[in-house]
Amino acid sequence: MKEYWTALASLMGAFAFLQGVLHAVFPAELRAAVARLLGRVTRAFSPYCYFDVTEMDGMGTNEIYDAVQLYLSSTAAPAAGARLSLSRPPNASSFTFGLAASDRVVDTFRDAAVTWEHVVAPRQGQGFSWRPLPEEKRRFTLRIRRGDRDKLLPAYLDHILVAAADIRRRSQDRLLYTNARGGAMDARGLPWDPVPFKHPSTFETLAMDPARKAAIMADLRDFADGSAFYERTGRAWKRGYLLYGPPGTGKSSMIAAMGNYLGYDVYDLELTEVGSNAELRKLLMKTTSKSIIVIEDIDCSVDLTNRAATPPAPKLRPNIDGTIEHDGGAGTGRSITLSGLLNFTDGLWSCCGAERIFVFTTNHIEKLDPALLRSGRMDMHIFMSYCTFPALKILLKNYLGFQGDELDLLGDSDDGAAVMRGLEEWIDAAEITPADVSEVLIKNRRNGKKEAMQELLDTLKVRAEKRRRDGFTTAVVRKEGGGDNEEEEEKRALESPNEGKEQAGIESCRDGQDEETEAKKQV
Repeated sequence: MKEYWTALASLMGAFAFLQGVLHAVFPAELRAAVARLLGRVTRAFSPYCYFDVTEMDGMGTNEIYDAVQLYLSSTAAPAAGARLSLSRPPNASSFTFGLAASDRVVDTFRDAAVTWEHVVAPRQGQGFSWRPLPEEKRRFTLRIRRGDRDKLLPAYLDHILVAAADIRRRSQDRLLYTNARGGAMDARGLPWDPVPFKHPSTFETLAMDPARKAAIMADLRDFADGSAFYERTGRAWKRGYLLYGPPGTGKSSMIAAMGNYLGYDVYDLELTEVGSNAELRKLLMKTTSKSIIVIEDIDCSVDLTNRAATPPAPKLRPNIDGTIEHDGGAGTGRSITLSGLLNFTDGLWSCCGAERIFVFTTNHIEKLDPALLRSGRMDMHIFMSYCTFPALKILLKNYLGFQGDELDLLGDSDDGAAVMRGLEEWIDAAEITPADVSEVLIKNRRNGKKEAMQELLDTLKVRAEKRRRDGFTTAVVRKEGGGDNEEEEEKRALESPNEGKEQAGIESCRDGQDEETEAKKQV
């Protein structure tokens, strides 16, 4: 054994002596040149080709490096035997995995295998710099077969960039924006104020018929996956939804469910805070792709029911030189017009981004101008009706905690079957909104499931009887002599708009003349 260790020590000493002689005879530049030559010869006969994706591109970060890191976070997580690094970026709602130093992962694209290796090396000492570089040099090395190069590049890199953008969007917290300053910019040059979007509404908890919900979800998914379709047909990648119905039927919850389903940001546009069509265009230009732009209660925001309405008379203001200047009014462009809103949703400026959804809500669809309702602006009209029996079953599961088929099995018992039959019988006659049903269930959720359902049944009966009495009283009044009055009211309703417009025009002209006379007197 002693002879073995002696021979090993002699061999190591001889190797160290030869290494010292080589370093003394051959300079470092020559050794580096020989190493590069050997590397080129090896790569020339190798069946693979290699591509390096460095972390730093000059003094800036490399976008492809960040994209590859995010993309491999979904590929490397289930990899067996890989050592992973765990991180959570700022404003992110989930963790991301990444390759540790000098570890590898295999990926497949278009039936071709690729290998990624994460290489980390210490950086040599650097001099003074206004922007210090990281202490380590990091890069990803991509290895593919030479025969697959044309098939993988650049399609594989484009796939990585798209997948990384989707991962980044889904991992970050969604935001809810509002235009509190109209079209004015803040210190960052942005007209929108964001807050985290934490609304818990989803399509699973939304009180609506399952068949209608499935149709809406399918339409949303077709839109989100329709990039090639919209490009092939030459249409702007946007879609409009109109939610209409009585108050309390879940229009706002529907918008939140759409945002949570697609993972889009939500822009709540307040038209009363916007002073002109130009500011409206600025707001549209500052919205991002993959977003939902919401205008709630469009019939109450601004007067857009008549595109030919007489604009308000401008105010007159005397100048120093004696001239009269118009201050404000629709004629000076300081108000939102129907044409400006139509261009906002379906004009050239609406195409400055991609994958946008416009959602309008209203309680009175009959008050809207027909131009807002046509296809291309509002592609899908969704009527948010009163609570139906399938929607009621969803609310019972949400608020009373029924699990699985427990609600259906409740109908097998005598007491439960009677209550369920009563709810199904009276729900349509009561014409109750999901918000009212939720209020009843919240008040009685601590009393037990059966007691809460019985209280809801009593409420439905009271509302149905009240509606029946009100309808009977109205019919009696009309029968006893309301027919002539009804005809007179209809005639008066048809004549009153024209009379009102003429009277408004006369008064506006008279006010304008009085203001002009007063202004001249002041000058």
